Amino acid sequence: MKVKELTKGILRENPVFIIMLGMCPTLGVTTQVINALGMGAGVIFVLTCSNILIAALKNIIPDSVRIPCYIVIIASFVTIVEMFLHAFAPSIYAALGVYLPLIVVNCIILGRAEAFASKNSVADSLLDGIGMGLGFTLALTLIALIREVLGKGTITVFAIGGFNGVISVPLLKDWPVRVMALAPGALLLMGYLKAFFNRLSEKKAQNQEAAK
Repeated sequence: MKVKELTKGILRENPVFIIMLGMCPTLGVTTQVINALGMGAGVIFVLTCSNILIAALKNIIPDSVRIPCYIVIIASFVTIVEMFLHAFAPSIYAALGVYLPLIVVNCIILGRAEAFASKNSVADSLLDGIGMGLGFTLALTLIALIREVLGKGTITVFAIGGFNGVISVPLLKDWPVRVMALAPGALLLMGYLKAFFNRLSEKKAQNQEAAK
């Protein structure tokens, strides 16, 4: 097992900021932090489990029907996530809406199945699934945090005990930047974050070149 398979998805090959996959849920569910965490947890589970099963069955699945087989495997795990959220987290289930079943055709999950799990061991595929899922979750949470704080002046997390899960941000609660809670704000923020991570990648490459 290689540690790099676990860490690559967090920054070096982040599925949102570097590879630019899964943009629909990224822009659609990041209006609140709790939605981003719920979607991220679902993707981690589905991506990890589907990677493991596809890697285990890669020599059995005929090449001519591999994509339909991958979709059936992924859809099975997505159904488990849907049933779990519907039973134990109905508010998150309702908030994620159509984006939850669309995990079945999420480019990240299908992409990792085709590009990685079908060509590597179960152990490496497990680490790849966890790493890419974590990278996706962190990206969604960062976007949702910025959008919710600026656009609504709140941070919505899981309710515990007497805590309702809503944290108010002084000043922004009364004077929010409304555009950040809307679709144009999501696109604008993605542009700035993409530019930021591109700059980080360029600077790292320059430092590596200078060290040679």
